Amino acid sequence: MGDKVNRQWRLKSRPVGMPTRENFDWTEESVAEIKDGQVLIRNLYFSFDPTQRGWMAGPTYLPAIEIGEVMRAGAVGQVIESKNPGFEAGDFVNGGLGWQDSCIEDGTGPMGLQKIPPGVPIPMAMSVMGLTGVTAYFGMLDVAEPKEGDTVVVSGAAGATGSIAAQIAKIKGARVIGIAGGPDKCAWLKEVAGLDAVIDYKNENIGEALDKHCPKGINVYFDNVGGEILNECLARLALNARIAVCGAIASYNDETPPPGPSNYMNLVIMRSKMEGFLVLDYLDRFGEAAMQLGQWVMSGDIKFQVDIQEGIENAPETFTRLFTGKNLGKQLLRVAEAPLGGETPMPAG
Repeated sequence: MGDKVNRQWRLKSRPVGMPTRENFDWTEESVAEIKDGQVLIRNLYFSFDPTQRGWMAGPTYLPAIEIGEVMRAGAVGQVIESKNPGFEAGDFVNGGLGWQDSCIEDGTGPMGLQKIPPGVPIPMAMSVMGLTGVTAYFGMLDVAEPKEGDTVVVSGAAGATGSIAAQIAKIKGARVIGIAGGPDKCAWLKEVAGLDAVIDYKNENIGEALDKHCPKGINVYFDNVGGEILNECLARLALNARIAVCGAIASYNDETPPPGPSNYMNLVIMRSKMEGFLVLDYLDRFGEAAMQLGQWVMSGDIKFQVDIQEGIENAPETFTRLFTGKNLGKQLLRVAEAPLGGETPMPAG
């Protein structure tokens, strides 16, 4: 890429069903000069999250991505020029920088602009210590509130959020059952993350497996999936169970809304609660969560995975990996090396 050329992916059309490359336009434009209060950032890694599919369709908790707008996404980049006293050339920053080589920011966008702490590898800052890890932290601890001895079930348990949520429940003394798709993901959850049991929804009967692993019912269900798995868990709630609704990736690409769960009346019978949450509600506590998660990683209590693809030209296909189950842990796309150096390498293993 020339220093003055900015390659971008822009939203061309709203997807019907699974997003494809045809929903995006590849464009190039000149990089503008920055003004007072602004910084010029060279993007290094893009973050891919299921919520981006909702932004493409219409307004959610954030406005919809407009047709012709650069595809909105979290990203980490390096400041290469600054006229903002809060940032210096060489700083690594995290924000809603979008699918593009470079961007000009002042930190006032909907996702803000935060510095990556020195010494923290970028993939770690974007996964276990980033939005997905912080989502797991508050969703499990503040919403689900696992107690020692509880039976906790986590769907999407090999994903960036589910894997951390499941391990936090283990730290709190719960017995944890993860639900994931395929033998490789299930083996990682059992052998590396240390879950008590794992259900392979692609190769097992979910209801029968839940009966086997949760004979006294489910005290906590951390839901990343919705659909059939939510309905099966609702049927097996213990008294005063808690359900934390984080996402429903099973239905994000449906062309018509899925039917509601038929077992929802079990919430009444078992005097249970089902609560949705957004990580943005905890902005003032992000530092607390990131620090604790980092400590758990250092102590070995939490393991995490990052799936790093390569090349800005592969952004659309990398995005769809989330919905086909190809990603192992947090899905990232590396688009450049830090032009001013200074990136902390990921530790071996």
